[in-house]
Amino acid sequence: MSESLVVCDVAEDLVEKLRKFRFRKETNNAAIIMKIDKDKRLVVLDEELEGISPDELKDELPERQPRTFIVYSYKYQHDDGRVSYPLCFIFSSPVGCKPEQQMMYAGSKNKLVQTAELTKFSASKSIPGLPWWRSG
Repeated sequence: MSESLVVCDVAEDLVEKLRKFRFRKETNNAAIIMKIDKDKRLVVLDEELEGISPDELKDELPERQPRTFIVYSYKYQHDDGRVSYPLCFIFSSPVGCKPEQQMMYAGSKNKLVQTAELTKFSASKSIPGLPWWRSG
């Protein structure tokens, strides 16, 4: 049932930004951080970060509010020497958030993942619970 639940839609300008981000040519780590506009019931752009390491991204995450829909592109060095730049969707719902906020974010994440056409997904109730990828 949760797959069909859509609490908030994704803003059209964010859909376009996510599409461009998915096909970006840059080789640095980058992130798009999104939040929910409660009044408009839309997922909107909050911040764009370039050249951000996994540790720096971790430091950007709030510990008490679910502002955290993140699409992260990072450099990954394979064992055979190949380099790839996977996209990962990160969703955090920290303990202590207001239930209304938690429901809005949890109910909107599947729509956002589908809209951005993402295949890697991480979710956590706490920041230390999220996996952190190597930056290269």
